[in-house]
Amino acid sequence: MTDGVQRNEQPAGSVFWVETDKIRPNPMQPRREFDEERLKELAESIRQYGILQPMVVVRIERDTSTGTAVDYELIAGERRLRAAKLAGLAHVPVLIRDEPADKVKLELALIENVQREDLNSIERARAFKQLMDEFNLKQREVGARVGKSREYVANTMRLLSLPDYIQKAIVDGRLTEGHTRPLLMLADRPQEQESLFNDIYFKRLTVRDAERAARRIAVERARRRDDLPDAETRSLEERLREALGTRVYIERKGIGGKISIEFFSEDELQNLIAHVASARAEAAHHHAEVVDEPPVAEGAPAPEEWSQELNPAGPAGAPMTAEAREDDLKGFTV
Repeated sequence: MTDGVQRNEQPAGSVFWVETDKIRPNPMQPRREFDEERLKELAESIRQYGILQPMVVVRIERDTSTGTAVDYELIAGERRLRAAKLAGLAHVPVLIRDEPADKVKLELALIENVQREDLNSIERARAFKQLMDEFNLKQREVGARVGKSREYVANTMRLLSLPDYIQKAIVDGRLTEGHTRPLLMLADRPQEQESLFNDIYFKRLTVRDAERAARRIAVERARRRDDLPDAETRSLEERLREALGTRVYIERKGIGGKISIEFFSEDELQNLIAHVASARAEAAHHHAEVVDEPPVAEGAPAPEEWSQELNPAGPAGAPMTAEAREDDLKGFTV
């Protein structure tokens, strides 16, 4: 058994048992992420019940100094192969295909993967793109091969236009596929897109709230150039955003206008109201202090000294009086 295969005289398409160590992964495998916990669960199941579905491999012969060596390259079933190695299996069941072209191996691996439910959307998008690039397929043809609509293929592939940090968040499970739709709406506004991503991640926005925020930003983007805020207005908007911790828009109409303040939850609304009320109360208190204490010029007597200067002999609090001098009355007639 020089090639490491246990077989009986069986027709083509039969299952063979191949040494696990002789199977190498498919270099065209589009899948990159494998959940370690789920692999361990599958390995435990394999220990108890064995591998229920054979893997698909191709036979690879290579010349060595001592003759011809035989290896096997995996086409479909990498997750099962990894779990089998974790379970310590020496042999695994395989279906040996005749030597197909590399593109056939790729197509089989891609189609097997995109039909899996646990494949994340970025991996699926990359697989669709590979099918189109390698086989010169249209989106409709890719959809027909994997049992999906053309629209589904197109929308999935749009995820590849997102920045790397957003794609990584999807792969890591920190961002749902539903949240990508509003982010895609801002594809041509990277700063706003990053800001919305941070809101989604840190403020735990729902998909609906994220879509509302994206629509508001899109409306702002649709303003005619003549309606865009001037530099002073943009500066005021930025000051308000920093003060309130959320997006603020100022729309001028003549000498008036309106201010739009965004919030994404009831708690955030209440915090904004409390913040504005506190600032207003502080401003009113400061104004009252200024009115009660009029400014005193440098070197001038303090207010409490005024009455003493006007009526130095009078007791504190007594009405102020003044007596005319005789010279002051000269020339006056009654």
